[in-house]
Amino acid sequence: MNFLKRLFKIGEAEANAALDRIEDPIKLTEQGIRDMKEDLSKGLESLAQVKALAIRAKNDTESYAAKAQDYEKKAMLILKKAQNGELAVEEADRLAKEALIKKEDNTKHLERSKAESTRFDASVSNLEKNVQEIKQNISKWENELKTLKARVKVSDATKNLNKQLAEIDSSSTVSMLERMKEKVAQDEALAEAYGDIANVSKTIDEEIDSVVNTNAASADDALARLKEQLKSGDTQA
Repeated sequence: MNFLKRLFKIGEAEANAALDRIEDPIKLTEQGIRDMKEDLSKGLESLAQVKALAIRAKNDTESYAAKAQDYEKKAMLILKKAQNGELAVEEADRLAKEALIKKEDNTKHLERSKAESTRFDASVSNLEKNVQEIKQNISKWENELKTLKARVKVSDATKNLNKQLAEIDSSSTVSMLERMKEKVAQDEALAEAYGDIANVSKTIDEEIDSVVNTNAASADDALARLKEQLKSGDTQA
């Protein structure tokens, strides 16, 4: 089938190339599976019909065989009755002959039914093989469809990622980083400048108090040391 050939080409091709060269492979595969399921439905219907004919032919064969045997038995019983004097010989011969004719008719129907039964059985076997093949193809292409959908997703994701990477401007990124570094350096210098200004803006009184407080602290320390020395001297005396 031409359609199956197209599907085999899809299976052999890479997803990216397939999407560029042919129709949408997913839609093609889905349509192919739908077509095969329709074929399967028709095949199952045909199989059921032929099986019904085969069953009827088999039943007819058994029925004709039973009737042929029954007419033969009846012919024998009629002849026995004639032998026993229960029935006139001429009448027995006539009835036995009619029974044998019926047997022959049913034997002919039996042979015909056997031939039909054999033919129908062969058709059933072929149809069952076809139905099984369609089922296997449906299962195969449903699995192929799953694989194909996964490949398309990977292909689309890879394509989108590569597109995003291709659109990134590396030079602008480096430029942005340089501007950030420059701003940080400028902010650090500005903070240092504010610190210097804070020191310069002290009043003269603040400077005096700062020095005085420092000297007073030094005098207090010296006085404490001197007292310690005096204590030590009195102890030695």
